[in-house]
Amino acid sequence: MSNIRNLLRSSGRCSLIQSNKFHTSQSLNTFWVSDEKGGYKGRTEKLPPLNKRISEGFKELKNEFRLFKQEVIDEIHGTNMPLIIRRDEIDVSFKFGDEQSIDKWVTSSDSDHNEGFSKCELSLTKEGKGLFSGNLCKTVPKDGKIARAGYCNMATKTFRKSFKRETRFDWSMYNILNMRVRGDGRAYFVNIGTKGYFDLMWNDMYHYIMFTRGGPYWENVRIPFSKFIFSSRGRIQDRQCPINLQNISSFSITLADKVDGKFNLEIDYIGLENDPNHRERFAYEMYETDNNIAAN
Repeated sequence: MSNIRNLLRSSGRCSLIQSNKFHTSQSLNTFWVSDEKGGYKGRTEKLPPLNKRISEGFKELKNEFRLFKQEVIDEIHGTNMPLIIRRDEIDVSFKFGDEQSIDKWVTSSDSDHNEGFSKCELSLTKEGKGLFSGNLCKTVPKDGKIARAGYCNMATKTFRKSFKRETRFDWSMYNILNMRVRGDGRAYFVNIGTKGYFDLMWNDMYHYIMFTRGGPYWENVRIPFSKFIFSSRGRIQDRQCPINLQNISSFSITLADKVDGKFNLEIDYIGLENDPNHRERFAYEMYETDNNIAAN
């Protein structure tokens, strides 16, 4: 070992060895993120006492067994098998009408992370419809870090089976997203998440803009899945691809139109439709170029 040290010292590389160990460079983490939320911890809530958590845990366990029993019954009777999809029929995936339907969603805004002053909520109207409302504010906090602000979002909670098992929705038998809404004339982002199992795909999301008319009348919004644009971490990707409709992990609606003021979006249902006349699989044509001309 001493001969190796003398050889390295004579060649000016003795710094490579120290205490019989090679130095290693710091690992690159340019694309790696530590958690799915990219560092956002969300609202911090104080945990209740231990004895109360234990009692609530037993109540939750009873509910989980009830859900598991229903899953077994559905599996035996085949209710989970896909049915025949008829033309012009809408299969409702999310329906508002009671407090239980509201509990399936969570709202967030820039003020939740101390990055702005927007506020929003999801509530029920007197008619039993879902109401996504609040106030959008694009004023930037004077902390020298935040460059832009102003967004409000409503999103589904994680789809789970019994015993907190995470699952996905399979929308592969449909090609149209059908929503019955009553808006305020503002433009909203409709987002479909297809989170993968690796950190590189945690933030895969598809977007399309929903323009509302405003006024007292309801409107049916029909958006083909082929029109959605692929992005990751809020950035549109150069390589576009169709939605993997067998791996739907979340659905959300976002307001970020850079217009200060109150907003109201009333939602009756969010459904799915199979239109045989719509044969388009993907609306955005991709071009392959030579590596010497442009980067892929």
